[in-house]
Amino acid sequence: RTPNLSLGPKIPEFEEEFASYIGAKHAVAVNSGTSGLHLCVRALGIQAGDEVITTPFSFIASANCLLFERAKPVFADIREDTLNMDEDRIEERITNKTKAILPVHVFGYPCNMGKIRRLAKKHGLAIIEDACEAVGAEIAGRKAGTFGTAAVFAFYPNKQMTTGEGGMIVTNDKKIAALARSMCNQGRDEGMGWLAHNRLGYNYRLSDINCALGLAQLKRIVAILAKRAQVAEQYSQRLAAIDEVSLPPLDRGTINRSWFVYVIRLAPEFSETQRNKIIYALRARGIGCNVYFPAIHLQPFYRNSFGYKPGDFPITEQVSARTIALPFFNNLKEKQMDYVARSLQEIIKEVKK
Repeated sequence: RTPNLSLGPKIPEFEEEFASYIGAKHAVAVNSGTSGLHLCVRALGIQAGDEVITTPFSFIASANCLLFERAKPVFADIREDTLNMDEDRIEERITNKTKAILPVHVFGYPCNMGKIRRLAKKHGLAIIEDACEAVGAEIAGRKAGTFGTAAVFAFYPNKQMTTGEGGMIVTNDKKIAALARSMCNQGRDEGMGWLAHNRLGYNYRLSDINCALGLAQLKRIVAILAKRAQVAEQYSQRLAAIDEVSLPPLDRGTINRSWFVYVIRLAPEFSETQRNKIIYALRARGIGCNVYFPAIHLQPFYRNSFGYKPGDFPITEQVSARTIALPFFNNLKEKQMDYVARSLQEIIKEVKK
């Protein structure tokens, strides 16, 4: 109902509402989480030859965003309990080339940001917080995305809230916000003409239509997250009796996770081949599922570019070989969860024979 499809009033409105929800001073809407991560890398001046420590167990964009600027992702293996980068393995990876730490709140479970912040302060490093899967997650009542120098959220259709395609950078640093806002709009600074460009930029803008959808989703975010938490709890009740399965970590201490996906792990006795057979059998019963995540360092491009090989990050590899992402969405019905649980139990028994 407005004359704007792009660069209209819904963009700043969405940015302001989102910043308020997260608890950050500034927010910059972009067309994807990947774009947001790339702009954070550029805004922090990370460039060719620099190193950034991150996790090999994530969606590939959290490492690729560094390669866009010819920086090097330096991987630290993960914790088996939370699946996040092991905070105790970060310091040993720091060199004189390290410029930042890029933690990922995997599957919406927050990293140990207290330890990561202490390491960053000790070594003079920036933190790019990948909160793409963690909108609404909290540590001691403080939202994920407010612990880093800058953070990024994503709104792809499989996320907790969606704009179709889209993402958001949040930061308390006015300079980073201004650089990100300029670079996402072809390098224009605020107040410049349409054909005036102050720096190298990109078309990473989010349209007014996407932002209008985001505003509507944001108004329902508390209810959305509550529904997803309820589905996760009901899944856990049904799957608890399957001895061969480890369930996702639940909230503990001051952690309040945001449920992005529901990923189970098979017991160590299962091979990757057996896991794949279980996935194929579930799909044959009409149950959508997938591996989540394959190890980044073993992707063909990373093996060819950096010479990674099996055994480099053993915990990531063991976890990646045994994970299964089950169907998960806000309005998943109890009878559907019953069917998934029953089918999984029957298929596991068949594969074990």
